[in-house]
Amino acid sequence: MVFNSFLDAVVKIKHLELFGELSHAKMSPPYRLELAKKMQAKAKSAKKAGVLALFYPNADFNTNFVLILRKTYKGVHSAQVAFPGGKYEEGDNDLMTTAMRETEEEVGVPTSNLNIIKPMSPLYIPPSNFIVHPFLAVSEYKPLFRKQEDEVEDIIEVSLLDFLNDRNVLMTRVPTSYNVEVEVPAFKLNDHIVWGATAMMLSELKDLLKQVL
Repeated sequence: MVFNSFLDAVVKIKHLELFGELSHAKMSPPYRLELAKKMQAKAKSAKKAGVLALFYPNADFNTNFVLILRKTYKGVHSAQVAFPGGKYEEGDNDLMTTAMRETEEEVGVPTSNLNIIKPMSPLYIPPSNFIVHPFLAVSEYKPLFRKQEDEVEDIIEVSLLDFLNDRNVLMTRVPTSYNVEVEVPAFKLNDHIVWGATAMMLSELKDLLKQVL
């Protein structure tokens, strides 16, 4: 999709109601609700994070958005695909600031180039006890991406049309942090399997975009 047409349409999302759990449930792992119930007490003190769904024009002036592949490390989100973003820090004015700051740190897009369109529904992630707040954003210029070497394995530039194509939604088996494999709904984007919390947030993003595109 041509980026100028996308820009004209995406601002309409500001006036839409969020879908929240209705969208999240479409891409939820089967064990999530049970695990969330077990974590109810702990969730009251959950850490907070902000992430960015950042859209921009590619070299052909078509619309892309960016994801990252995390490094392999000893943690529950090791080697997973995610939005750029990270943990709230005391110096941040709010979670939107967190999302923008972390995006600049992880993929090198200056905060001055970012225009926030709308906050999306927050999502609780039981395995890491985080509440993640995603924000829909645009850059009117093609970013010069630069990955944060100690945290980001790869920068993934996804075509909007590929993302909206229902053929790129599938069921697949993945290993979990509990040493078992489960079948989960996922997106296949640029040959990466995107599941779990990121897929759930992408699901709401997709439902919002389909209202205006």
